[in-house]
This record gives sequence, C-alpha cells and structure tokens, in this order.
Amino acid sequence: MTILILTGAGISAESGLGTFRDKDGLWTKYDLNEVATPEGFARNPKHVQTFYNARRANCRGATPNAAHVALGQLVSAREDVILVTQNVDDLHERGGATGVIHMHGELARALCAACDHRWDAPDEMSVDDPCPACGTKATRPDVVWFGEMPYHMERIYDAMAEVDLFVAIGTSGNVYPAAGFVTEAKQNGAETLELNLEPTDARGLFDAGRYGPASQVVPLWVDEVLGR
Repeated sequence: MTILILTGAGISAESGLGTFRDKDGLWTKYDLNEVATPEGFARNPKHVQTFYNARRANCRGATPNAAHVALGQLVSAREDVILVTQNVDDLHERGGATGVIHMHGELARALCAACDHRWDAPDEMSVDDPCPACGTKATRPDVVWFGEMPYHMERIYDAMAEVDLFVAIGTSGNVYPAAGFVTEAKQNGAETLELNLEPTDARGLFDAGRYGPASQVVPLWVDEVLGR
C-alpha cells in the first residue's frame, strides 16, 4: 500500500513553531504582503530578511516532537511512503525522515533572485550578501511566497496518481494547490485520512479523521500502520 503524507504547520506547533491561520497565527501578527511576497521583498528586502532570520533562529531552537519522530520511523521502515510537507522547517529531517519533499522551500536554503542559484543559507542573511554563483546582491530565502508556484508539483501529482492512501496531517486545507490534494487522491481511487488537532473545513472530503495533538494522534496511527 503506497502512502502519501502531506504535513502542514500544525505538526510543528508543539515544537514551538507558529502556525499561520489560527487566531494567534503568524499572519495575524505580520502583513503577509510585506514579508511573504516578491513585491514585499522588492519594497523592503531588509525587513523580509529580518523576518526570515528570526524564523530561522526559531527553527534552530526547536526540537522535533513525537509526531516528527513517528513519521521518521515510518519512512525508514517502509519504501512505499512519500512524505510531502508545506513546512519550511527541517524538523522532519531531524526526526529521522529522509527524502522529504519540501513544496514550499526550506528556511535553511538561500536563492539568488537573479540567476536562481541555490545554496545552504547562513544563520543570518543580509541584503548585501552576494550570490556565490553570479555575485549579484539579490539573495533571498529559498521559500515559496504568495503568488509563486510551489516546488516539485509534477513529482507530487505523479505520486498522487499511484497512492492507495492519502493522509493530511496538521494542515488547514485552505491553501491551494495543497488543498486540492485530497480531491485529487480520491479521484485516483485512494483512501483519505485527516489527522489534525480538530476537524478542518475540508473534513467532509476525507473518508476518515482522527483528532487531537499531533504528538499523540500521529504516533498512534504510525503504530497501527507498522503493526506495533
């Protein structure tokens, strides 16, 4: 049975990394047009770099929780599990998962807006950082901003056509194209499961749902899949 798992910010919330759309989420504290769009970066790149430097520091100080560890065990134990995340943190990797598909990029990576070169980001990025490939001072975080196309979409949709089970964990189900994955999976004949703190607006699209803290719900589900 091939399993495709999509994770969102909710899986990292118990590790101290903020969610986005909850009442106290990041987008209630920041204007997303200023920190998460190409236009915002063009207007005030220093402000954007400062925001992501803080997020990078927050990520470095976070520890994978039991949900990350459980998924790491699942990925290690089975070759037929595909792990896709909307998160830009590295907690899945630090929880033991390999081959994670980061559809929204990674905080730990940098991107040159001039030549598209990518490299490992330093802890602190600056508007004066030159691109190591072309020398242009146009470096930015390698994360997908609003209005930009998520990464690896062809690979994800190819995988979606083959899966037997689609599982959404800790994601709001409000942001496309990821919000459409459950419908895509069902059209391809897959079973669908939602694991979340509470039912989302998309709950009716899933065949089943389990609810509670990710650090409790996810390990229990993984134990069932692995027959433990």
